[in-house]
Amino acid sequence: MRILLLIFCSMTLIRTAFAQTESRSYGLVLKGLYKGTVPTISCAELKKQSGTVLLDTRARREYEVSHLPGARWVGYDEFSLSRVSDLPKHSPIVVYCSVGYRSERIGEKLLAAGYQNVRNLYGSLFEWVNQGNPVVDETGRQTPKVHAYSRPWGVWLTKGEKVYK
Repeated sequence: MRILLLIFCSMTLIRTAFAQTESRSYGLVLKGLYKGTVPTISCAELKKQSGTVLLDTRARREYEVSHLPGARWVGYDEFSLSRVSDLPKHSPIVVYCSVGYRSERIGEKLLAAGYQNVRNLYGSLFEWVNQGNPVVDETGRQTPKVHAYSRPWGVWLTKGEKVYK
């Protein structure tokens, strides 16, 4: 019985150490990707806010697989300020994509257009899902599926069911 307990404790320590290393590695990747031109907001901070406009800056297909509840699709390649022209310039806006690179670029465009309260979700959708938060499909139903963008980027998505098409 003691041997089983020792094995269980050892496995738990190894798993915890791996998770911390993985989290640090993801943080380093994000640090290299982000220019720091758009302030970030953590998943925990976002969950405490109400009245925030969520803008999904991924490709339409990615959004259709799953997105944050209540998010509005604005796209990346096809983004146009006309898609947000109904939003007051002082609206609290959080942009996100898969990891935060594309959303930071869209956030820059919003700031340049005079939007004053724009933040980029740190780690974006991958971090949101990795922390166990829900996503919904195009019908608004909760889903485990997440578009992982590509296999190389998909390694950073540690929870959820990865979709690549």
